[in-house]
Parts: sequence; C-alpha cells; structure tokens
Amino acid sequence: MNEIDPARRFSPEAVRKFDGPADGDTPGGMNDVARQVASQYRRDTMSPIMVSGVLRMVEFGLLLLSGLGVYFHYVGFFNYLAWQYPLTIAAASFLAVVLLDVTDCYQIVALMRPIANFSRILLAWAGAFALMALTAFATKMSEDYSRLLFGTWFVIGFVLIFGLRLVMSKLIRAWARDGRMERRAVIVGGGKAAEVLIRSVEKQPYNDIRICGIFDDRGDKRSPPIVAGYPKLGTISELIEFARIARIDMLIVSLPLTAESRVLQLLKKLWVLPVDIRLSAHSNALQFRPRAYSYIGAVPMLDIFDKPINDWDSVAKRAFDIVFSLIGIVVFSPVMLATAIAIKLDSKGPVLFHQKRHGFNNEIIEVYKFRSMYTDKADPTAKQTVTKNDPRVTRVGRFIRKTSIDELPQFFNSLLGSLSLVGPRPHAIAAQSHNLLYNEVVDGYFARHKVKPGVTGWAQINGWRGEMDTNEKIRMRTEYDLYYIENWSLLFDLRILFLTPIRLLNTENAY
Repeated sequence: MNEIDPARRFSPEAVRKFDGPADGDTPGGMNDVARQVASQYRRDTMSPIMVSGVLRMVEFGLLLLSGLGVYFHYVGFFNYLAWQYPLTIAAASFLAVVLLDVTDCYQIVALMRPIANFSRILLAWAGAFALMALTAFATKMSEDYSRLLFGTWFVIGFVLIFGLRLVMSKLIRAWARDGRMERRAVIVGGGKAAEVLIRSVEKQPYNDIRICGIFDDRGDKRSPPIVAGYPKLGTISELIEFARIARIDMLIVSLPLTAESRVLQLLKKLWVLPVDIRLSAHSNALQFRPRAYSYIGAVPMLDIFDKPINDWDSVAKRAFDIVFSLIGIVVFSPVMLATAIAIKLDSKGPVLFHQKRHGFNNEIIEVYKFRSMYTDKADPTAKQTVTKNDPRVTRVGRFIRKTSIDELPQFFNSLLGSLSLVGPRPHAIAAQSHNLLYNEVVDGYFARHKVKPGVTGWAQINGWRGEMDTNEKIRMRTEYDLYYIENWSLLFDLRILFLTPIRLLNTENAY
C-alpha cells in the first residue's frame, strides 16, 4: 500500500477541464469544476481518533463481559460471589486496554494489519495477566484465585480481541475506499514545492490523506494548473468558499518559511476557517525541536491553527447540550407556555418567529424565537436593528426581549443540533451597523463561526448583548467570542451557563 490509491487522484476528464477556463466561471466565485469537486466532499468523515477511541471502549467491554461470563459459568450466578473476582477482572480488562494503547495497537496502521501485530496484541494481553498475577502474589491472595477460570478467560479474551481486530481491519479498509474515513487536505500554494510535498505524502504507507486539490493566487507560469496529477482549483479567496461547501479537515501551506510576508498574508485570510492549518516543513532548511512538529507519516508539519472543539471534545459538548437543553425545556416549560398565551392575546400572528442566521462554518440555519414584533412590521433579515422604544415591538415583545424570554425556544435549536447551548451568538445574515455588514466592520469576523453558535455566550454575560449600534460594540463582541473559542472547556461552558441568569438582570442594552 505504498502506492497512493488511484481513486484519490482526479480523473483525466476532470484534469483536462483545467487546460483552459472552465465554462461557467464567474468573477469572484468558484469555477464550475471547483464547485463540483467541493460537492463531492459535503459528507462528514469518520475521525480515526474517534474510531480508535470507540474500539478501546468496545474491547474493554468485551474483556469485562467475557471475564464475568466465565466466572459465572464456573461459580454460578446465584452462588457465593467473591468480590475480588469481578474487581480483578475489571482491573485486568482496563490494564489490557492501557497496554494495547502503550504498544501502539490502536494506531490506524496497526488496526489495518492485525496479523502483523499478532505478537504485540498477545504480549499486551499476557502482560495484563502477568501484572495481575504479580499483584495477587504480593498481596498474598494468589491462592484464592482459580487458575482454570483465569486460564479459560485468557484464551477466550484473546480470541475475542483478535477476532474483533480482523473484522475492524476489513471495515477500516472499506471505509478508506469509500471515503468515509480519511483526512481531507487542500494544498495552499502550487509549483515545485507543492509537487515535492504531494510526492512525499503519497510515499507514506497506509496513507489516510486525501488531497482534494490545490489553491494558489499565482498565475499558471509560476504555479502550473496541474501539479502531480492534482488540479489547481482556484485562488485563496475561492478556497474560502470551497471550504464552506466541502468538509475539509486540513489546509497544508506549501510555502517556505523564508516567504514570511506571503505566509502571513495567507494565514490572515485562512484562519477564519474551522480546519487544521499546517505549514509544510519537509523542505525547510530551518529546523525546530521534534516536539514542534506534527507528522503525516514521516512528513513534518508545523502546527499553525487547530480546529477548535474537535473529536472527543465535540462529543462531550454535544452531550452537554442535549442534557442541559432537556433540563432547560422542562424547567422553563411553564414560562414558555405563559409567554405563548400572552403573545396570542396581545397581537395577531404566530407565536414563534423563525429567522435565518449564520451558523457553524457560515452555514445558514433557522433560529426559533418568540415573536416580539407586530407581524406586518417584522424584519426577518434584521437589516434594521431594534432600538429603544421601537414602534415595531409589541407590549409583550418589549418585556420578553428585556428579559431574554424570547430566546427560550432556542433550547429546541440546541437539542436538535443547529445551535449549542454556549457559543458565539448567531447574528442574522443581513445584520448591519451604519449600513455595513458586521464582517465589513470587523476583520476576521467570520472566525466566530469556527464553532457552533450558542444560545448564550461569553460576550453576552460580559455585557455585550442587545443593540449593536456602534462598530466598537461589534468589535468587542467578536473579541469576547474569539476568547471563548480559544479557551473552551466544559467547565468554561458550565460557568457561562450558570452566570447567564444573573447577568441577564442587566437589561441596559436589551430593547
């Protein structure tokens, strides 16, 4: 498998389209071929870290259940239960998973080659038993254990682990072929440097990188339209649009460190994207300490930006959202019911107001709110901000906006997954300040969308809520949102969540 999978390259027909301008090219937008390529990668992929993490839990469960099964078979379920047996079985199962991890048996390369790693798997499982026996001897409890019982479990446990890994190797290979488990990368910068990088990546055994294309601002003389079989899909500005459509995991900047000004110029444009950004270091004369690098196989990379709230962090945050959203819906259901009745009695029209806003990675999402304006005066685009004593706002609307009760239906957004409970507040897609869109006021504004937006956020509990009538307020809100993204943790989310009701008592900017 040292050869790159031909399916990872583009077809000759697709490459030929780059010999001249593609039909349908439009100024300031992607060409048709780039858009077609991006649409092929809309589907999310399975993270190798998540796959190996789930396998750890499954193997621990298999070992634990098989050990308990053997114990109950020999002893009987309703007979005398010696507490040390289940405890020892659980400890040995956990220890086995730790030893398999230490010996790199959960690396994707190892999972794809279980037969080649047979001895390592056996050694880790035997090591768990050896440490268990040593502990029993040291605590003078070895005479209490049945050698037949643990000998039987040793054989059954190993058969289960190795059998599962044979199945996993076939699944991983199938997922890699189908494009369901891969890391999708875009090369930033073309020419000879990109070609050397691509060749180096392709040489890596069991490579899980799928190169989706190349983007470069330079013309065809300095940056050929096709490099190592991959087409140049467009400029750096078009890459932003490409990455909004395609589920890209990584941007690899193929420029030398000596081109400092150009590297900084590129990073200033690209850092707003929710992806890992790496600077290729395979051809740089300047060498750093080994810890400064991450690697694709043996190809060194300098980590510039990491995708925030990724892999297991995203699982933990999603679980947090589901649990606390359900609690919020139950606790505030009487308030929501009373609000719905008050809105119906106060003015004609629906109880709920649906508004399109920017979500994660600039995707358009629909956010729920209690209707606070007269139906015929509603502004779904939020082009005109709500001001103090705004005549468009109803009597009930004025109260629920002041108290933020109008936001309570967003618990359902959080439960369904379009919002998170805590994150940067989503703004309406046409929200403006002095006839300028927010992204025109703040450089890097869209970096707020590197994570899922929230029902409440760090900016809101620090006083930056309500009317954004000055450019400074927009800048400060963005600054607080970026601080949240860079410093996220579950404890930080809990802190914001529990401070929200207290800080909302300050209604100075809420109209």
